[in-house]
Amino acid sequence: MWSPLVVLVAALSLVLAGWAGWRAVRDQPVILRQLLAAGVVEAVLLVQVVVAAVRTAGGDGPADAATFWGYVVTTLIVLPVAAAWAFAERTRWSSVVLVVAAVTVAFLQYRCLLVWDGA
Repeated sequence: MWSPLVVLVAALSLVLAGWAGWRAVRDQPVILRQLLAAGVVEAVLLVQVVVAAVRTAGGDGPADAATFWGYVVTTLIVLPVAAAWAFAERTRWSSVVLVVAAVTVAFLQYRCLLVWDGA
């Protein structure tokens, strides 16, 4: 894992969660721009997966590979599933779903970093 990417993904996810939370409080559904922002977070996550794979192949891998890659796969799945759900659900609950997904991504990034470092 590369710490600056972890911080970037976590920060972007928390900004997205705040934005979606604001819309949920105002009883508004997710908008297309939020789904595009989730796509940006997903793109940065894909870059991070490539970096982690290259570092692992080079011998500098996570302390617990199974747990780490399980977290990575889960992180990659959470936002697309939430985006599909939010696209289908056109109520304020779509914003709530996006909040939960974005906070989950930020938390999983923290856990990935801990597992990578062996904590």
